[in-house]
Amino acid sequence: MLGKYQIVKKYRNGLISILFLAVSNFLVGQTAHDTLPSKVTLSQCLSYALANQSLIKQSLLDEDITRRDIRISLSGWYPQLEADANVQHYFQVPISHYPDLSNPSGPGFSLPSTANNVSAGIFSANQTLYSNNLLFAARTSKELRNQASINTENSKINTYVDVTKAFFDVLLTEEQINVLNEDILRLQHNYKDAYTLYQNGLTDKIDYQRTEISLSNAQAQRKSTQEALKAKYSVLKQLMGVVPEKELTVSYDSSKFENEIIIDTTKNLDYSQRIEYKILQATLNLQNSAISYYKWSFLPTLSAFYNYNRAYGNDQFSDLYNKVNPSSLIGMKLTLPLFQGMNRMENLSKAKLQYQRIQLGMDYLKSEINSEYTKALSGYTSNLNELKIAKNNITIAKDIFNTVRLQYDKGIKAYLEVIVSETDLRTAELNYLNILFRVLTSKMDMEKALGDIKIN
Repeated sequence: MLGKYQIVKKYRNGLISILFLAVSNFLVGQTAHDTLPSKVTLSQCLSYALANQSLIKQSLLDEDITRRDIRISLSGWYPQLEADANVQHYFQVPISHYPDLSNPSGPGFSLPSTANNVSAGIFSANQTLYSNNLLFAARTSKELRNQASINTENSKINTYVDVTKAFFDVLLTEEQINVLNEDILRLQHNYKDAYTLYQNGLTDKIDYQRTEISLSNAQAQRKSTQEALKAKYSVLKQLMGVVPEKELTVSYDSSKFENEIIIDTTKNLDYSQRIEYKILQATLNLQNSAISYYKWSFLPTLSAFYNYNRAYGNDQFSDLYNKVNPSSLIGMKLTLPLFQGMNRMENLSKAKLQYQRIQLGMDYLKSEINSEYTKALSGYTSNLNELKIAKNNITIAKDIFNTVRLQYDKGIKAYLEVIVSETDLRTAELNYLNILFRVLTSKMDMEKALGDIKIN
């Protein structure tokens, strides 16, 4: 009975432990997901993306892999220690033939060259003193680490740009919905007024029917924009590395819009500030090291070694380890490549051609960067000019709408003009938001083209 109780107690304790671990893992998972609040600012989105985006995590892992590869390549400088042991039994013992020293012209005699059972324990140490391969690994280690770091920075910059654009796309889409909501409220109010006038016999049904059409169109446009907003939130989450089920709402001070769109357009373009240029420069440096490697690959490899051997032998297996015959030696080894079928010269020629190819790639990249900058600058300045016009158009459209509405109330204007002026106002406000997004996007393109985006 006591044994059963102990078994049940152990089972219960084990179950409690499992439940505790499960709850702990669940809470850890919840904490990881809840580090981002539901209402997020641009800086919070960027910070979260730079810490959780899968492509950045892959780049960081690539950095770790590169560091391990470098350590593997440089491990040859350390002493290489090795221990080996074996046991052998001969079914047929090799025979060695020896001359008869007392009768040199005679037939001689034959003896077994070893015992039936042999065993050996061997310890060897090898230390490389000079190797062109190891020198190349040491010479390129710093550049390889730098290249991996630059690739990570490139991933971060791309994430920064993509998340910023997606954030503003979501934000301005929400602003478009707000504009449509205001317009729908006005149209609903106008519809009630127009319908009341029709019921009182002051107007015909055309006025309120036109308002109904405008109201339906505005509601349909709002619905389409709301559906588009869901897709844009999904894109933002994906770029940030947020789980799809996480609810997000962007938050931004709209008064900062005017400050966000200003950038210095007089700044000179410096190719060396671009991350793509840094990547190619690192690749060029590595290729230059490869040329040096093949130039000096005719040099020999020099190493020192030490061997210690414990040999055992006996015709009786039970007495195999009764007697040991130790031996040891120390020496140096020089390996000189004399002829390798023109392998070294062909590799050297190939490395030089690859170097020239990378140089041509850098020349093309400069042209591409210049074209990208020119395009971004042109887009930014033209969009900025359109934004000023669009902002002024909103002021004019509001003034026209208020005037026409007042004139309609006094019986001066037809209701059709109210509908037209209201449509013009909505169009002006939505057009302003679209152009504002283009300005923010082109500004981001400008910063990227100039190489001004720095990730700390």
